[in-house]
Amino acid sequence: MKYICIIMSIDRAQREFRTPVVRDQEGMLSLIQEFQLVPFFVNIIPGYSIEEHTPPELWFTDENLGPWDWKIECIQSGDVAYGKFLYGGKAAFATVDVYREIINWRRSLPKYKPSPDQKKVLDYIEEHGSVSVSDVRQLMGLKKAAADALLAKIQMQARIITGDIARVYRGADLRYSGWQRSSFCTPEALFEEMDFPFPGYKPRTLKSSLTPAQSLEFLKDTVRNVCGDVPDKVLMKILG
Repeated sequence: MKYICIIMSIDRAQREFRTPVVRDQEGMLSLIQEFQLVPFFVNIIPGYSIEEHTPPELWFTDENLGPWDWKIECIQSGDVAYGKFLYGGKAAFATVDVYREIINWRRSLPKYKPSPDQKKVLDYIEEHGSVSVSDVRQLMGLKKAAADALLAKIQMQARIITGDIARVYRGADLRYSGWQRSSFCTPEALFEEMDFPFPGYKPRTLKSSLTPAQSLEFLKDTVRNVCGDVPDKVLMKILG
């Protein structure tokens, strides 16, 4: 509730969000590329999410998997970073150019230095190339919720990212009802070290030319370009 007054102070005249445009995976990818940095779900900035730009009837229901499924093609496009790296560990999308600045800023902060348990997961990824929730459970002796939380913390550090998501088909009829299995890798492995580049792939670097402080200002400007004059306190809540 403490953010209500701050949110209400945002100049709504400057936030000219369009009507919902996410009707398929192409529309979702287009919105991500336009916003450059966007949370998946509703958050403290009204209108600033994939969810709010998707018609309700196309959201995740028994009849339609919507963006929950379309995100797979967005990730596999090779141009989108996806993971739990905004708003205290909530799912979000970013273009590679913007995610570069998240890396530059987050990794400079003492609070995002890996703990011994997190370092153990990173060492596993260095040895095996990627890690899943099941791998973390086995490696650390954790239950699923704790393994998810551990991976989310490392994603907030911008040290790992969702590498791929596989659809899981269950039952006698091998039905796909939204169950998915994610794997996580380093951003460098995903965006800089492609052994089998997709058609049209262009080599890129995740090394920023900015200072960490400049990267933070870049990220604030990225959000404000979409949302208008958002107060710093709200931006820092979103950006972590």
